[in-house]
Amino acid sequence: MLSLPDFTPALRDRFTVDGYLPLPGLVPPEALQVLDGEVRRLEKLAVRRDFAMECMDDSPRHMTTLGGHVIAQESEMISRLYHDERLLALLGRIAGVKTVPVLDPLERHVINVLHRQGDTHGAHTDDYPLALVLFTEAPADARAGGLLEYAPDATGLRTLDTTARRAHHRPGDGYLLRSDTTAHRVTPLKHPGVRRTVLNLAYTTPDRQQPTTPSASELY
Repeated sequence: MLSLPDFTPALRDRFTVDGYLPLPGLVPPEALQVLDGEVRRLEKLAVRRDFAMECMDDSPRHMTTLGGHVIAQESEMISRLYHDERLLALLGRIAGVKTVPVLDPLERHVINVLHRQGDTHGAHTDDYPLALVLFTEAPADARAGGLLEYAPDATGLRTLDTTARRAHHRPGDGYLLRSDTTAHRVTPLKHPGVRRTVLNLAYTTPDRQQPTTPSASELY
C-alpha cells in the first residue's frame, strides 16, 4: 500500500538531527483512495473529544478520534499495514534502533480527525519513540491551519512557543517523528469546512512496551 523510499544515510541523518522526516507521497494515489475510504468508514465509530490535559500545561484537545483497540477489531487493512515487515525494517534503519510493534492494541494506532474551526491537537510528547503519521486529508492552504509544529530534543512542551518548526502536508504524505523526545502539536483549523485526517501508527523498541504517561484511553 505504501510507496516506501529506498533507505539512504541521508534519511537517517536528517531524522537524527530534526527528530522529523517528511515522506511526501508515501501513500500513492490509488492506495490513498482505498485508505481514505477505510478511514471514513471507521470515522463513523469515532468519538468527539474536547478537553485540556492538565498534566501537559493544559494543552487542548479538540478533535474526533478513534482508538487502536477499535481499529484492531474493525480493520484488517490497517492491521496488515501496521505489521508490514518492509515498513518495520525501513523505520528501524532510519531511526537506528530495532523497531517493533506496540503490543497493546489500544496504544498501537489511532485516527485523529480535525474537522471544526478551532480543532487542534495540543502540545505533547508520546510514550513510544516512533510515530509514523499518514495523511488522508489535509488543508490545501497552509494558512488554513492544521500544521505540524515540532521541536526536537525538547526540554519541555513550552519549547514549542520559542523554537518550533512548522510543516505543511498534503493528502498521501507521511512523516516519521521521534515522538518521545520531539515536542509536537497541530495548529488550530482557522476556517469552517476544512479537514485534517491522519492515521497515526506508533512503534517502539523491545525494551519499551509500557506507557509512562496517561493511556490512550484518556487521550483518545
